[in-house]
Amino acid sequence: MKTAGTFLAIVAAGTFAATVTALPAHGVPADDHLDLIAGLLPDDQPATPQPPTAPTPPADGTFRTGPSQAPSCSGVTIKPGEDAAQVVDAAPAGTTFCFAAGLHRIGETVRPKANQVLASDQGAVLTGSVKLTKWAASSGDWVTTGVLPPAYAQTGQCEDSKANNCYLGEQVFLDSKHLTRVASRDKVAPGTFYADYAANAVYLGDNPQGRAIEMSKTQTAIESSASGVTVRGLTIEHFATPPQGGAVVLGLGWKVIANDIRWNHAVGAMLVNADSAVLEKNHIHSNGQLGVGQYSSLKGTISANEVSYNNTDGFWIADWESGGIKTTWSSGGWVTGNLIQYNRGIGLWSDAYDDSRTFNRNQIVDNAADGIRYEIGRNGVIEDNAISGNGFGTGRGSGTSLWDGGGININTSSNVQVRDNVVANNVNGISIQSRTRGSGPWGTNVLRDIVVSGNQVTMRGGTTATGMVQNSGAAIPAGEVTLNANTYILDSLTAERFQKTGEWYTAQQWRRTGQDTSSAFRIGKAVLDATGVLTTVR
Repeated sequence: MKTAGTFLAIVAAGTFAATVTALPAHGVPADDHLDLIAGLLPDDQPATPQPPTAPTPPADGTFRTGPSQAPSCSGVTIKPGEDAAQVVDAAPAGTTFCFAAGLHRIGETVRPKANQVLASDQGAVLTGSVKLTKWAASSGDWVTTGVLPPAYAQTGQCEDSKANNCYLGEQVFLDSKHLTRVASRDKVAPGTFYADYAANAVYLGDNPQGRAIEMSKTQTAIESSASGVTVRGLTIEHFATPPQGGAVVLGLGWKVIANDIRWNHAVGAMLVNADSAVLEKNHIHSNGQLGVGQYSSLKGTISANEVSYNNTDGFWIADWESGGIKTTWSSGGWVTGNLIQYNRGIGLWSDAYDDSRTFNRNQIVDNAADGIRYEIGRNGVIEDNAISGNGFGTGRGSGTSLWDGGGININTSSNVQVRDNVVANNVNGISIQSRTRGSGPWGTNVLRDIVVSGNQVTMRGGTTATGMVQNSGAAIPAGEVTLNANTYILDSLTAERFQKTGEWYTAQQWRRTGQDTSSAFRIGKAVLDATGVLTTVR
């Protein structure tokens, strides 16, 4: 991350010197008089070859994604009112379909053949919803009947563990506005609805007269086992996806580019057995559980998307697959150049047996839980990300300790490099957690070989900290975690901003533990511009 600006440097404990300079481009503190404690720092190392990456996206409204970025379409036209699933099924592999402008109601999942293209350059909208038109007044509310499926079992975990209704996929929209589901009829009020599955009735708190009322019904928009499919230029909305299910499910070699994927009940886009698939330049927002999911995929690419405002339907914020992007059981590939912001959950989460994953050049802003969490994985690289304002959610299981996470959270993983990131103004800086997490395909899950270097980490106020925590049975062996050549921007040199397995330390005390011996500690406030460039001021 590039940095520039004016900062107040600490040349010795209690001594201040104002200077105008730039922090180094990769966050490694220069070996100069600005160090808190004198000491030689390592020279810059040769750049490690990297896979192709997108630039860090700006967070100022100028980042462009979605259908406006799609190319023109030439092929078989699908008009509103036609059965898209049947049209696609009747055509041979390799056919390009151009959805005409307008609303396309998808009553059956579209299942493309190999190398088919589903596209639009006219602003086509694919919706999984149906109109609700037969309403009757009922004791101050309005009711319609006969529109719900039979009751079905709960899956997933909800933020409200008493109501436990986040798993229900039939979401209601009033004039395209998402309504809030309530758990009983007596809670119905304007802006809400109640779905009584036993009685097959939907109750509405707003007068539906002259209004457009729709309910999500079809579960999945596009999914098939065919390879090489392209989906581009579409708006995909209002699908009743089940928890952990995607409105668009990518397969082997798929390219899903420049779509608007929004207001679906669970996951917007899901990569499943999607080796070498590409998810790029999409605007994925306001989905009920998660923006993007990835499972069991080799060398997938998630690049240059905006993933924002997801988890609208009340899934558990702190610890159950809600928020921005989550990948699991996948190898290789990268998540790069995405703008991940304002999600009610973790911004970017690698969980359970991800191997050799690279997360870089993402801007991750104001998500309710961790900015990045790398959990029970190995061989990960987290570099050149701008991570700010994350972890301040106050829901069930949320908190402010290192156990609760931070800007970056490394949890019971091995051989993970955390380098050259800007980590500013999060609930904590970098949290390294060793937990008792059982065994898996690689043997016992343990925390080993974690290197944190070249990062710029801001910690000010409250209990914000960087460091390590462990539970009984998961002690961290000496030498398995190394922090060095970082820059810390603090509110005070005497504040205890560092923690190691229950003990708190000031900057000087922290160095005496053997950590961050060549790092710089400075007093100041961090200000990030739209692209994640950090300036430190008094």
